[in-house]
Amino acid sequence: MPGGGDGSGSGSGSQTETPLTAEGKFSLQSDFDIATNMPGTAGEVTNAFIAATDGGDDPAHWILDQLVAQLPDGTFKNVLQGSIPFVAGYLNDRLLEVAPDFVVTIRDIGNKFGQMARHFGTLETLDVPANGQATHTVNGVHFTVDQIDLSYMFKDYQLTDVTVPNVGVTIDKLGKLTIADHKVPLSYGKVLRLGLDEVIIPLVDPTAVTLEDVLKDVVDCQAVGQYVYEAIGIGSASTFESACNSGLKAGANALYAQIGKIDASALEFGINGVAKGVDKNHDGKMDSIQTGAWAGTLTYSGSAAPLSHATFLGERM
Repeated sequence: MPGGGDGSGSGSGSQTETPLTAEGKFSLQSDFDIATNMPGTAGEVTNAFIAATDGGDDPAHWILDQLVAQLPDGTFKNVLQGSIPFVAGYLNDRLLEVAPDFVVTIRDIGNKFGQMARHFGTLETLDVPANGQATHTVNGVHFTVDQIDLSYMFKDYQLTDVTVPNVGVTIDKLGKLTIADHKVPLSYGKVLRLGLDEVIIPLVDPTAVTLEDVLKDVVDCQAVGQYVYEAIGIGSASTFESACNSGLKAGANALYAQIGKIDASALEFGINGVAKGVDKNHDGKMDSIQTGAWAGTLTYSGSAAPLSHATFLGERM
């Protein structure tokens, strides 16, 4: 009977069709949970934030360590170094004046950094020519920190896109999209530095641009200088204030340097993918990539581990 159907009310006009070809250029977004095999150096950075707050006489001890490191070698420095336990207690008794928000802020940074290091996404393109030998390009990164989603393109931060040519892509008659094994080397340290500066720091201190700015906003070096002078009775308050400011800068740079060390080896994703290809406008071409899942290995410094939960989706550009 003309116009008849199966009675389900789901006519072909409301359904998507199986694409005949995967040819085209697509924007992708992948999501990686690497908590189980995060490079140890990234964990060390998180621990460095924790170390500034976890001692019985922190944060004063950490502040003093940075301050003393900036003093010239000699008797003066040795005296203060030997007095750190006493001076740290003296400062901590005056914590609300010296660094009222230090512990909360630094622990918050460490927590957010851990979130970011363990779980992030990549922004990509997949350019599939007629012969199926595609180019897979990672051109940005996506972070979710404290349930806030933010995306950044590499080109806006002087970072180089990662381009992998000759990646086999096929689609079968049921719409199963298969992306062949290929390797994607990622500068993980640069990605984490971008996330620290562009995501975490603005969240914890909207007036700060760098980690040094954050530290100087939560530590009153003028008060530190005065109290250190009162505690040991030698030198001058201004000398200790200056050393405190220099120490906070050095402490921030040391943390940045630890992040930089992560890139001594690339974080390499050895991946292959399976997804569902969907033809939304019934022209025979794939328009959407749905329910994508990456499998493979994550390798860092020659040590490989199975890739844990990793998903992707995409749309025709």
